[in-house]
Amino acid sequence: MEKVNLTINGVAVQAEKGETIAQAADRTGFKIPRICYTEMQNTGITIKPVTCRVCEVEVNDGKIVAACVAPVREGLEVKINSKLAQDARRKRMEDILADHPLDCLTCVRNMSCQLQTLAQEMGIREIKPTGLKPVYEIDESSYSLVRDQNKCIYCRRCDAVCSEVQAVHALEAVGKGPEAMVVTTNGAPLGNTKCTYCGQCAAVCPTGAISIKDDTKKAWEALHDPNKHVVVQIAPSVRTGLGEAFGLPAGENLVGKLNTALRLLGFDKVFTTNFAADMTILEEATELVKRVTKGGTLPMITSCCPAWVKFAEDEFGDLLDHVSSCKSPQQMLGAVIRNYYPEKFGIEKSNLVSISIMPCTAKKFEIKREEMAGDIDIVLTTQEISKMIKESAIDLLNLQESGFDSVMGEESGAGQIFGVTGGVMQAALRTAYETVTGKKLDNRVLTFEPLMGFEGSGVKEATVDLDGLEVKVAVAHELRNAAKLMADIREGKSPYHFIEIMACPGGCVNGGGQPYHTFSSDTVSKRSSVLYSEDEKNVIRRSHDNEELKKLYDEYLGEPYYGENAHKLLHTTYKPRNNG
Repeated sequence: MEKVNLTINGVAVQAEKGETIAQAADRTGFKIPRICYTEMQNTGITIKPVTCRVCEVEVNDGKIVAACVAPVREGLEVKINSKLAQDARRKRMEDILADHPLDCLTCVRNMSCQLQTLAQEMGIREIKPTGLKPVYEIDESSYSLVRDQNKCIYCRRCDAVCSEVQAVHALEAVGKGPEAMVVTTNGAPLGNTKCTYCGQCAAVCPTGAISIKDDTKKAWEALHDPNKHVVVQIAPSVRTGLGEAFGLPAGENLVGKLNTALRLLGFDKVFTTNFAADMTILEEATELVKRVTKGGTLPMITSCCPAWVKFAEDEFGDLLDHVSSCKSPQQMLGAVIRNYYPEKFGIEKSNLVSISIMPCTAKKFEIKREEMAGDIDIVLTTQEISKMIKESAIDLLNLQESGFDSVMGEESGAGQIFGVTGGVMQAALRTAYETVTGKKLDNRVLTFEPLMGFEGSGVKEATVDLDGLEVKVAVAHELRNAAKLMADIREGKSPYHFIEIMACPGGCVNGGGQPYHTFSSDTVSKRSSVLYSEDEKNVIRRSHDNEELKKLYDEYLGEPYYGENAHKLLHTTYKPRNNG
């Protein structure tokens, strides 16, 4: 790669030709402010709409340029802290803040708002409203998200991630200058669009113009009602992200402390969604083996991710027979809690409240689906449960650890890796291999390396030899990659038997309900490493070796996939949609 020489604030710098001034400055120890520019980790996509221009710097010809897009060149002199540059950035920031709502203390992004942080760092102490910006009604039509157009600063991160990463195109930018804004593509409320509820728009929004719908009030009402028996399930990825909400670095596992905190909050039983992930594998692997060996629609595609399922219903309604009939782990456990649990423990169904804690905003939509209504009462994201813990004055980091409650509290390593891209496939193959061959996989080969990691095109593939039966599999994250795989299926070009799809970049560990993070960091990789580490340490690494799960099938569900209760409670159907 060709090198060029330049100076940044008088410091000699060597950079690669084609790099931007901001990239060169980052390596030199200067952090030029930016809002609209975002490097989407694991996607290979950089969002740089050049709308905020708070990264403006002075170059040697006296010009002001946006550092996030201006390329380096031989002999370039960059002045970040000249009066001209500082005045330009301050003017841009003041323009953004003009008529921005001044409700910082009660805003959902207070203390995690990038606009607020940048204004503080730039020393802005006064805002001069123009009174020209109209006031918009807040859009709460979505099951999962809230849009407050009044807080939009037109950074365009949301429509970029929705279109470029997710290929959903529920949002778009319109207008120019002061009239520029982000709207829904069909002009309808967000809940009436092709939005998949993945929440990645809320994750990248710097101000709270798009945020997670808060259901903590509903949860408190249930916990404070002495007549209610309140149970909770915790998804695997929650343990990987919760610590960040309490000041810990990414990659800390706080599940033991979270279990204790939930009991202090008043939950009667604490179960793990990983138990249901193991259940999903028994059902899904059995379904796959049936399709491969006895004839059935192939490739079969996982149905754990509700955002992906919604996308398939919107865009590929003619291919829904490829989607597994399995409910997601959340819904499987919800159905078992709703039906088996009251019978076994003599609890009145009308007094039972079932809550799940998820990294995913689409799970709030999933519980409202007609065919799954009643399985789960309330979904809380990782962000919401961290807020409840703080509100209760619980010192999470200094709590003693505790385990899950029995009956639905045992988890295998296979169930733990569900939260990371490729994990569902790895878990399914472990069970499918042993089901087909009758042979035990050695622990040293339980991990299928080609299906791990995020680098590359966003689609990973492998051929697995099931004792002479070759099964071709693929793993994809981000809905734009799902669209490519589905297009191949529609055209009859897909070579696969089994496909795993996760909507969010990196999988559930990077769900829209996880604590906010800087997308150019290695947060997603660190969160993922927690789940793989837990898998490796677990004595039980195959879903079908989960003893509590075996007992549930013997007592209640019957044979995986074929049992009467198993099929009635754990499977569903999907139908095409016409939103948008």
